[in-house]
Amino acid sequence: MTGTKPVTVRDLVARKGGEKIVMVTAYDALFARIVDDAGVDAILVGDSLANVVAGLDSTVRVTLDQMIYHARLARRGCKRALLVVDLPFMTYQVSAEDGMRNAGRVMQETGAQAVKLEGGTPARAETVARIVEMGVPVMGHLGFTPQSVHALGGARVQGRDEAGEARLLDEAKRLEDAGAFAIVLELVPAAAARRVSEAVRIPTIGIGAGAGCDGQVLVLHDLLGLNGDFAPKFLKRYAELGEAARRAIESFAAETRAGTFPDDAHSF
Repeated sequence: MTGTKPVTVRDLVARKGGEKIVMVTAYDALFARIVDDAGVDAILVGDSLANVVAGLDSTVRVTLDQMIYHARLARRGCKRALLVVDLPFMTYQVSAEDGMRNAGRVMQETGAQAVKLEGGTPARAETVARIVEMGVPVMGHLGFTPQSVHALGGARVQGRDEAGEARLLDEAKRLEDAGAFAIVLELVPAAAARRVSEAVRIPTIGIGAGAGCDGQVLVLHDLLGLNGDFAPKFLKRYAELGEAARRAIESFAAETRAGTFPDDAHSF
């Protein structure tokens, strides 16, 4: 979806079963502007900033204030795409009231158009319903849910057997009934993700979940090759900017040490 008209939640819902939805993460104004100019449909300010920005080993340690700070930055660069912000760990798990309060903070303090939260249990669906009822669009997240990485025993594919797939189907329908406008499916077998996508009327956005979803999302730093040590099976690198950056910095260092930079062309 390209053009200058801002993308809305209704636009994404209308894409169910049609043109694929494109979502990419961004955490600051510069990259948000680049991603927005590239014509994506949605920008996710993900708690993945823990890994690619803060250098942490888990999203569990990200705070709400950190998410709000980065979402504010991304908002300044995002003019057209739908801006979605992750609710971090412990901002909605304890009670629906916590989720409502913190979702409200995100919307009021960042200018985002939606929030995303993980899980599809009955309690989580109630939280989604309460947040939606107060006027905040919610994107769900099923499969591997990084905030539950310790309970899941690591970053493991979910829904491999019949019981796991049935659970995914139940949770997806529960989120749909609660009013979620879309669901991210992460690390799910392609066949299971396709069946989940066909079972709900709202779009699914996959990451490591095959081509049967209604869209795809990747972490910006991963698809640009900036996170060189991260190479899971599902990731396709569309550039190698990490290596290009290293070469550029090495050239700057070499010219500086040799006294060839700055030259007359770069001096006043």
